[in-house]
Amino acid sequence: MPVSPPEDNKTVGDQRFPRSARLTKATQYQQVFRQARRSSDRFFTILYRPSNQPRARLGLAVSKKRLKRATDRNRIKRLIRESFRHNQQQLAGLDLVVMVKPGLERVNNRTLLEALQQHWRRIGETATK
Repeated sequence: MPVSPPEDNKTVGDQRFPRSARLTKATQYQQVFRQARRSSDRFFTILYRPSNQPRARLGLAVSKKRLKRATDRNRIKRLIRESFRHNQQQLAGLDLVVMVKPGLERVNNRTLLEALQQHWRRIGETATK
């Protein structure tokens, strides 16, 4: 049975995570690493820089060295993408790379989402200055 589209397509369209909202090439990552500003806490380090794109773009650096199990890496990446998706409007015009710190597999989702929310707020405020 086909699934009917949501009533409010504008809301859904604004909340997607399309390819244009991702860093996809090594050169894009290198630019962020080379000219980065940094926001860091005990869970994440987020590198960011202004870009010439109108929307925010996200890159993920979730390594096997930091999180051994694929299920843990996938869970963390899903959380980061979901949090970014909800906050991308306040991060417009920035390229961001989120790197994780060891031990995240033992932290619950709510704590990680709150930490990301603080990062997005801090980055949004400092990027506009």
